[in-house]
Amino acid sequence: KISGRQKQILQTEDTMKKDDRERCSWATTELYKEYHDEEWGQPLHDDQALFELLCMETYQAGLSWETVLNKRQAFRESFHGYHLQAVAEMSDEELETLLDNPAIIRNRAKIFATRANAQAFLQVQAEFGTFDAYLWSFVDGKTIVNDVPDYSQAPAKTALSEKLAKDLKKRGFKFTGPVAVLSYLQAAGLVDDHENDCEWKSGNK
Repeated sequence: KISGRQKQILQTEDTMKKDDRERCSWATTELYKEYHDEEWGQPLHDDQALFELLCMETYQAGLSWETVLNKRQAFRESFHGYHLQAVAEMSDEELETLLDNPAIIRNRAKIFATRANAQAFLQVQAEFGTFDAYLWSFVDGKTIVNDVPDYSQAPAKTALSEKLAKDLKKRGFKFTGPVAVLSYLQAAGLVDDHENDCEWKSGNK
């Protein structure tokens, strides 16, 4: 039987081993590392999770992703756990009240866009069955693995993100320009933009 102290040492060693793994160069803070390792680039197919991620990308405009991650739980609580119907039916008064909540990003346009995007999302579901089916049709249901020697050199937008952004705009989505859409495609695993020597890159594990 090992002592508590030995257990602590082993856990510390395990954490250090974990941190020794080759990651994308942008994963520098503990919050970023956890997000990179557990979520970023994992193929996402659940509609509610896809909606939450889409909202998070819209909140990021002009801010750091770390800011959005830090406020993630508060946003969930403010928007009924991102339950689509509940968000789509929020009144102007409810949305205005959120502007008094210091735990979220208090940007009126972004807060009102969340409701508009829930309504547009429901329309896509009505037409395609699921948002998942609609979204993944843009990549024929398969993750596109890109050659990324250095993430800082990767483009801010692509022909694919321009195409999807244009279609989303036509369907009434807001704050979904090609730059935000590329971040969304990367995060939801439709494109694999992990750096080539990152352990999470397709084919590296």
